[in-house]
Amino acid sequence: MTQATALFFDLVRVETRLYNAAEARLRAVHDLSLGQFQLLDLINRTPDCRVQDIVDDIAITVGAASKAVDRMENAGLCQRSANPDDRRSSILTLTELGARRLAEARPTLDQELIALVSEVAGPEELLRAGGVLAALKESLRGRG
Repeated sequence: MTQATALFFDLVRVETRLYNAAEARLRAVHDLSLGQFQLLDLINRTPDCRVQDIVDDIAITVGAASKAVDRMENAGLCQRSANPDDRRSSILTLTELGARRLAEARPTLDQELIALVSEVAGPEELLRAGGVLAALKESLRGRG
């Protein structure tokens, strides 16, 4: 196995294990999935957020993003309103409940992830690794 292949498999397994641990913690403490948290966070930080913004950021299909937003809307966590600039899309905003759930869950997620990664890496290593992963993400985003 090449170094690149080994790195790829390690990245996939690390992501899966981090995701599962974070998901378990958010569900146990806040009855919120990590996927819901990601959507709440994205809607919160994206001005005039649309389903297409979710597609672009998370790299899922339009259908999957739309269904996820439907579920969040049905749970009272977000709402759609008409997009004044494009009648084919809606603007997504958090409801009061969605904003509160995001604010309550954020420290829990941060604490869980810090606890997990600080066992093996210090702040400088994490900053360096984060920079490499962010650059790789942007490079791959450009490829479609």
